[in-house]
Amino acid sequence: MDDLTYELRQLCRRNRDGSHARQADRLGVLTLISRQLREMGFRQMHASSLKRKHVEALIARWQAEGLSAGTQKNRMTDIRWWAEKVGKAGIIPAENAELAIPNRVFVTNENKARALDDRLSRITDIFVRMSLLLQALFGFRREESIKFRPSYADRGDHLALKGSWCKGSRPRTVPISTPEQRALLDQVHRLAGTGSLIPAHKSYIEQRNVYDGQCKAAGLSRMHGLRHQYAQARYEEITGWKAPAAGGPSTKMLTPEQRLQDAHARQTISYELGHERLQVLAVYLGR
Repeated sequence: MDDLTYELRQLCRRNRDGSHARQADRLGVLTLISRQLREMGFRQMHASSLKRKHVEALIARWQAEGLSAGTQKNRMTDIRWWAEKVGKAGIIPAENAELAIPNRVFVTNENKARALDDRLSRITDIFVRMSLLLQALFGFRREESIKFRPSYADRGDHLALKGSWCKGSRPRTVPISTPEQRALLDQVHRLAGTGSLIPAHKSYIEQRNVYDGQCKAAGLSRMHGLRHQYAQARYEEITGWKAPAAGGPSTKMLTPEQRLQDAHARQTISYELGHERLQVLAVYLGR
């Protein structure tokens, strides 16, 4: 292991900011960045050696690789964390635009929805299978679906998600409105009992690795698309017509009354998905 990778790992161990999952993700990103810097010729670096030229070289590489603006910004969050911990926060501009990172493109009307098909039968871990079904029927994120504890969450007509399960530590509720949802929850209760969808002998990270390995072996990818499928199904349930991304009418084609319904549906689904910014719903539903 080279000096930079070792020192970044030590930095992460000494500064346990955020949830366990966030810490693991940060360590993974910084380890990747260390390798990329080494590949680009920046050898014999230390954690305290970080300079703006290193950041600019990384961004140029990411853009040449075609990484999305969102991915670049997420990685910059971890680089800023690194810079702050070694007393070099001032070397990185506060605005990503100064580093030529474009704004996120939210509205594409591309349908990113995914549905579970017969490949679900290839999932041999019952905990992973239940997590995937929760993502499909309730729009959970991966972490939420793994940490889910039915004995706490199930309130009869809705689910209460703990902040410690959710992105940004923001608790929320999700309605239980279909017989399929109730039937799934009954199965999850029987499997998890008073625990979660993490087997008693595993940590969250270990079960997440099982989840990722099982999905890869089954040929399942981009499972975040299950949230898109949920959002589109809920939109149709609330409004009575399909979302633009699913082939429905664009907002420009709606009557004034329908636009009120559209706005209500988007606000409702935004809350159920745990998003603070309503504009993000355009990624799921289109416009």
